[in-house]
Amino acid sequence: MIIAREMIRFGAGLPDRVIAHLKLLDGDHGGFPIDRLQHCLQTATRAHRDGRDEGYVIMALLHDIGDTLGTYNHPDIAAAMIRPFVSQELHWICEQHGAFQGYYFFHHLGWDRNVRDRFRGHPHFEACAEFCEKYDQAAFDPAYDTAPLEFFEPMLRRVMARPINGIYSAMSQAE
Repeated sequence: MIIAREMIRFGAGLPDRVIAHLKLLDGDHGGFPIDRLQHCLQTATRAHRDGRDEGYVIMALLHDIGDTLGTYNHPDIAAAMIRPFVSQELHWICEQHGAFQGYYFFHHLGWDRNVRDRFRGHPHFEACAEFCEKYDQAAFDPAYDTAPLEFFEPMLRRVMARPINGIYSAMSQAE
C-alpha cells in the first residue's frame, strides 16, 4: 500500500516533469530557423487549430521531446512517454514520425527519402504521413503565430491524468 500510494503521488507530478523537460528544448536550434521548443509548440498549435483532439495535440507537442536524450532515436523516447495516455494510432505516429519526416529532407543528406515506404500498407501509414505533411514538416516558420506552452498545459494535464494503456491502466480505472 505504501508503494502504491507513493507511485500515485509521484505519478501526479508527471505533467510537471514533462513540462520541465520540454523547456530544455528552448534555445536549441540544431540548425533550424526556430528552436526545438518552438517547433514542438508550433506543431501542436497547427494540430489544435486544425481541430485535432487533445490526445493528438499532446502527441504533436511531445513528438520531439526526446531530441535532447535520444539524438539517434528521439521518436522512440517520445513514443514511450505518451504510450500509456494515447491511442495505438497516436503512439505509432509518434514512434514512426522520424522515418516519415525524412521524406522531406533525407535526400538532401544523401539518404533514402523513401525510408517510410517500408511501412506502406500499415493501418496507420496514411495518418503518420499526414501528421508529418500538415504539422511536423510545416512547423519551422519563425513568423507563425504559435501558442505558448502555458496554452497546452491544461491539455497535457488532462491527457496524462490517467493511463489508458499498459499495466497501470487497469489500476487507474479501478480507483
